[in-house]
Amino acid sequence: MLNIGIIGCGAITEAIVRGLAEADRLKIRALYDRHPQKTAYISGLLKDPPEIFDFEGMIKACDLIIEAASQGAVREFILPALKAGKNAMIMSVGALADDELLDEIKRISEEKHCKVYIPSGAIAGIDGLRAAAESKIEKVRITTRKPPQTLGVEGDEALKERVLFEGSAREAVKRFPANINVSLTLSLAGIGPDLTEVVVIQDPMIDRNIHEVEIEGAFGRMKMRFENLPSPSNPKTSFLAALSAISAIKRITEPIEIGT
Repeated sequence: MLNIGIIGCGAITEAIVRGLAEADRLKIRALYDRHPQKTAYISGLLKDPPEIFDFEGMIKACDLIIEAASQGAVREFILPALKAGKNAMIMSVGALADDELLDEIKRISEEKHCKVYIPSGAIAGIDGLRAAAESKIEKVRITTRKPPQTLGVEGDEALKERVLFEGSAREAVKRFPANINVSLTLSLAGIGPDLTEVVVIQDPMIDRNIHEVEIEGAFGRMKMRFENLPSPSNPKTSFLAALSAISAIKRITEPIEIGT
């Protein structure tokens, strides 16, 4: 039985809890959020609600600690979890644009023999990119289109299509910490956050998040397009990102692993 603790009780956690409702071989033992009302709401969704609502208790009771809160929560909670010998899953992967933090996570994980899981998020193709990285990759580029309101653009500025950002994945996750985490996932699987190219476009004519990924290298060329509906409870997040987390959690407990 895999005992799970989740940091953060927002939209992603709600989707995870609902998605794991009928799963066997795992149990959500602990929840933690700075807002008790959010914790109470998520707890109420579970047939067998947890009795642990503090981080210290979570560390003692759980095998896997899931961060689903914010980039800041990665340093605050994931590092102590790893030091305690616990496996971890990071949803706010943009935090790993900080090389010092990433190196520390790697070091502690190796010392404590822990695993850190990073779901694919709102796109597919991470397995192909990882395979391509075994040879030479020349280009990784993601172009993201989102409705203006999900990018914090309002008023007259939201009425027209325009490019809000063009640069590296490292800079993109700093500029849009809640919107473009997927670019950092791409960079970790491929050529790094400084060489991974990102374009963010606000588009008032769309009702979904659109990602176009281009990868070129010694293997050939990949081009993928994703038109993701937003999460019902958080339009900033693609529903597929939540489904990716659910799949990643289930995969940990399954006897057969599919994909690279």
